[in-house]
Amino acid sequence: MDWITEIPTELFAVTLSTVKDVLPIAAIIFGFQFAVIRKKPANLMQIIFGFVWVLVGLSLFLVGLKWALFPLGRLMAEQLTNPEFIHGAQASTKLLENIDWKDYYWIYIFAFSIGFSTTIAEPSLIAVAIKANDVSGGAIGVWGLRLAVAMGVAIGISLGCYRIVVGDPIHWYIIVGYVVVVIQTWFAPKLIIPLAYDSGGVTTSTVTVPLVAALGLGLSETVPGRNPLIDGFGLIAFASLFPIMSVMAYAQLSEAKNRFFKEKHLTSK
Repeated sequence: MDWITEIPTELFAVTLSTVKDVLPIAAIIFGFQFAVIRKKPANLMQIIFGFVWVLVGLSLFLVGLKWALFPLGRLMAEQLTNPEFIHGAQASTKLLENIDWKDYYWIYIFAFSIGFSTTIAEPSLIAVAIKANDVSGGAIGVWGLRLAVAMGVAIGISLGCYRIVVGDPIHWYIIVGYVVVVIQTWFAPKLIIPLAYDSGGVTTSTVTVPLVAALGLGLSETVPGRNPLIDGFGLIAFASLFPIMSVMAYAQLSEAKNRFFKEKHLTSK
């Protein structure tokens, strides 16, 4: 029951740290409002009340990260890479040398699943998808965009986990990925290109980042021969890069499908 007594202390420390982080933002906003614009906001009390809720929400969120999401991601990586889980209860430390990258298939499945599910639940992506649907007049579907981004994140994180397992340098994956992005940019519909580039950023937000970062660190700590500092980070880069490709690919496939049905319709006439 020690953790119950730690809650008030932890919340106070995190809230104090959050106040220090938010104060510069508040100082800039109110400084410009009163010193530059020189006009009192009509809803000043509502703004102050909102700042209080921001502090409360951020504090609770940070405590939740520390006590739940980070340990959960690391625990899953440790369990899925345990030699006893891979080779059965009779596994020994000698089997560590015989483990191949294909033996970690449960890690790839878990990474794909967690990447897809966390991205679907990402609040920032939902907001962007709804706004893109409104601005485009329905041309960009809410669920179509969310599924395309989620698929990109899932594939990216799975590939990133494979890179940690085999120990390949990360820069070759990123270089090849951006070469593909540049090529896609030339051929993708112009409507989707800015949105695709933004989609890579909205995935690295409140829900996805904690679990993905914890998964990468946990995986690098449990795979023999990996350094958490060198190999544990970098999954977020994959989670940012691959949605750009998947969204442009989604738009290209949709355009090709529409062109095919249009040509088929004209031919039938």
